[in-house]
Amino acid sequence: MRTKEEKLIITVAPSGADTLPTQTPHLPITPDEIAEEIFKCYQAGASIAHVHARESETGKPTPNLSVYREICEKVKKKCDIVICVTTGGAVGLSPQERLAVLPELQPEMCSFTPESVNVGLFKIADRYQWKFAWEKPFLEDSKNQVFSNSFADLETFTKTMKKYGTKPECEFFSTSGIYNLNFLVHQGLIDKPIHCQFVLGTLGGTGAYPIELMHFYNELVHMYGKDNFTWSTIGVGYPGMNRMAAMAIMMGGHVRVGMEDNIYIRGRKHAKSNVDFVKDIRALADILGREIATPQDARLILRLKGADKTNF
Repeated sequence: MRTKEEKLIITVAPSGADTLPTQTPHLPITPDEIAEEIFKCYQAGASIAHVHARESETGKPTPNLSVYREICEKVKKKCDIVICVTTGGAVGLSPQERLAVLPELQPEMCSFTPESVNVGLFKIADRYQWKFAWEKPFLEDSKNQVFSNSFADLETFTKTMKKYGTKPECEFFSTSGIYNLNFLVHQGLIDKPIHCQFVLGTLGGTGAYPIELMHFYNELVHMYGKDNFTWSTIGVGYPGMNRMAAMAIMMGGHVRVGMEDNIYIRGRKHAKSNVDFVKDIRALADILGREIATPQDARLILRLKGADKTNF
């Protein structure tokens, strides 16, 4: 399933939009905090950073392009990690708000979800005494939300990605996304080799189980053969993150970790930093015989345009 030359790409998603400040005191929020966290994860072995923006005062997710620019510029000054900017945004954002970051920053990579997904954040709305007034309503409102990605929107997103040379990280919450992606490939809207991200463990998506990961992988092999795609996985929550990571490392895939997807480390303790997750994956990779990819390795593996061709 893999050759000895393949190196493991570790992506860190340090803050996301769905993990909220009340859930953990260690969530990076401001541009300075996010940039510093990404830099420390780079030092620990991460080669890609998946970026969301937040309001500095409240931690609320924001589509503000100046905040995105500040984060990306600060990261770029610190290190050469690959920056993958979200086009998922947060609950309630319009497709236009989610897409605006592409022409603004022209990043090397961006997330891209070729399917619509029910949003299940509401399940934790009553678990905490919320720190900020916006947090509980934000969660409760998700019960009425669908992360909508119509075919018209998918066409607009993919054409914009092509225009700016941004590689889509195709996120799948279910196998319907794989078949939607196949349609886009046949329409000439996405080029091979494709990079895929299996998102397992969310309410509204597929569960974080080994058999499901194998199913996703086999579907892609069936459609494209082993040489026309690369892939990574996310195990949302604890202990799904490490279980899916171990599977991916053994199967020759890649791994995403971070507080966007999970706030707990071994023993169900709060991770004090995203670095904790990266170090755990690096240790696991060492045990399982996978060498860690540098940012330059990741650029070669994923065929990215290079940091010098971004707009930040």
